[in-house]
Parts: sequence; structure tokens; C-alpha cells
Amino acid sequence: MSAFELAEEEERQRKRAPWGVIALVLLTGLALIRNGSGEFDTGPPQPASAAASDSGALGDALAAPAPRPLPYSAPDRVRIPAIQVDAPMMPVGLDADGWVGAPPPEDPNLAGWFTGAVSPGEKGTAVVVGHVDNTQGPAVFYGLGALQKGNKVELSRQDGRTAVFEVYGLEVFEKDDFPGDRVYASKGAPELRVITCGGGFSEQNGYEGNVVAFARMTAVR
Repeated sequence: MSAFELAEEEERQRKRAPWGVIALVLLTGLALIRNGSGEFDTGPPQPASAAASDSGALGDALAAPAPRPLPYSAPDRVRIPAIQVDAPMMPVGLDADGWVGAPPPEDPNLAGWFTGAVSPGEKGTAVVVGHVDNTQGPAVFYGLGALQKGNKVELSRQDGRTAVFEVYGLEVFEKDDFPGDRVYASKGAPELRVITCGGGFSEQNGYEGNVVAFARMTAVR
């Protein structure tokens, strides 16, 4: 790695807020962007209890051989074949109020990569966010709650490589009891969290929680 690349990496690391802070602002940001209509016949699918990332599932995932971490490269597309997601991506960061931004809600097929975390494939936990719905209907991650363990999430990167992640857990967390350390902490290998809104819905408060898919990198193409 050149001196320029080392300096660039140090600057990226410096700009990353502590995960305890990110957990709070990311949750707040997603709570504020909830604008789902809540008017569909059944609402978005919710994770089954069997999909929870229990300690056994996590241990099994970490014990399996994993590819070497990749260098930094921003993602530009996310694909989740099991729920028919194939969407472009845009970077999102903290806004002027300290909340994580989100893709424009009027574009239902657009996901966001949080630039305050690692890029997908780097050592650490990358974070991808997107709307569950908007006032017109389902959005990019409407089906996230239907994922199952073993499903794949593919992140195409600007360096031409694709980081492939395997889901090992799926849960919905109440917004007032969000386990930030558990969700975002580094597991020592390239990991991914895909997050959207979920749980109960009311016209007054919107969605009551967040659906989180836990995944780890299993291949690079």
C-alpha cells in the first residue's frame, strides 16, 4: 500500500464514529425516514423466530472458511436473488443533524451504503439501508423479512469485484431497544448488515422497529 493509500485509509478510519454512536444515529435516522403507507393487505413479511442469529448460528458462521478481506471500494449495486432485489446503490452519510441519511423515498428501487462504516468486503461490518415502502407501494427492501439463513446478498463494487455474503440471521428489533453493539460490532471478518423498517405500524408513529439481516462474506467474484 502506498503512502497516499495509507493516508487515505487513516482518514477514512478517523471519520468513522464509534459504533455506540452510530447505532443511535442510524436508528434515529431510519425512524425519521419511515414514510410507509402501512396500507397493504398484509404488510411487509416479518422474520420468523427460526431465523434469529442465535449464538450457535453465529458460531457456525464464524467457524467456516472465509475469503481474505478486500481493500476499500465503494459498492454500486446490491442483489438479493431470494427476494428479487437488484438495485443500484448510493452513498449515505450523516446529515447536518447527525442522523444517517437515506436514499430518496420517491425512488423505490434504490439502496444506500453507509459511508461511516467499512465498504462491503473489508474487515469489519458494512451497513446497507433502504426503504421498506413509500406512499406508492413496496420499496427495495420490502421483502427483507422473508429472507432465510443461507440466502445470498451480492454487493458489486467499483473495483470490479463482487462480495458475496451469506445470511446467518434475521431479526426485528424495537426502535427503543436496539442492540447496537450486537448489530454493528466487528466480528473480525467481513460482515454485512442490511437494514430496513419493520415490526408493528401505526399512522402516528410509523414502523415500530427495524428488520436486520446478519450476513458474512463467503465468496469473492
